[in-house]
Amino acid sequence: MNNRNTIFFDLDGTLLSLSQEEFVNNYFKKLAIKLTPFGFEKDLLISSIWGGMKAMYANDGSRTNDKAFWEVFERLANTKREDIEDAFKDFYKNEFDGVKEILTDKVSHRSLIENLKEKGYALVLSTNPVFPIEAVETRLAWIDLKPEDFSYITTFDNSSYCKPKIGYYEEILEKINKKPGECIMIGNSVAEDMITEKLGFEVGLVTTHLENDQNADISRYPHGSLEEVASRLFGL
Repeated sequence: MNNRNTIFFDLDGTLLSLSQEEFVNNYFKKLAIKLTPFGFEKDLLISSIWGGMKAMYANDGSRTNDKAFWEVFERLANTKREDIEDAFKDFYKNEFDGVKEILTDKVSHRSLIENLKEKGYALVLSTNPVFPIEAVETRLAWIDLKPEDFSYITTFDNSSYCKPKIGYYEEILEKINKKPGECIMIGNSVAEDMITEKLGFEVGLVTTHLENDQNADISRYPHGSLEEVASRLFGL
């Protein structure tokens, strides 16, 4: 009997059809334009953001990712969180929306999400938690979705690990009170998403923007476009 009732979705490169490298470059460019009026030198600003990002990826579970980010960003940029955080949030609600210009396929995934919810699945948005909810909400709108479409979303202030650390997924399971045998992971990264198979998840690999740096054999995974993976796993 299949007891899998919860679907974990990656966002960038899975639900969102985009290149991660192009996304980051466009995002950083727009953020620099937003924040340089606050007196930051562009190169220092970008290196400080990168430093904060690296701190989140290295986080060992000892604090939430937002704290890991701000600890490093404050030191490198010689600023205080309380002096600049509102500008970050305003950026994610406004200028960040312009990053959608890089989308390679502007589609709505509302019907897919609604169909899965009608089938009784709980949906988790397991996007790497290096952003606040404002940034996630903006990106979801690009594919006609809202935070309310998911029962749980990982953000930098509710997560203490990043992918591909297995602790990231274990932390989610604990918070939503689910076991790996109840879950399915759909993502586009072999290293970051398919690692859930080791925990006992069923998996599906979206190859439209495949991330497979180790050139692993992907034939073992149900794979293809998002639509093909959904058809194979859920009969949609």
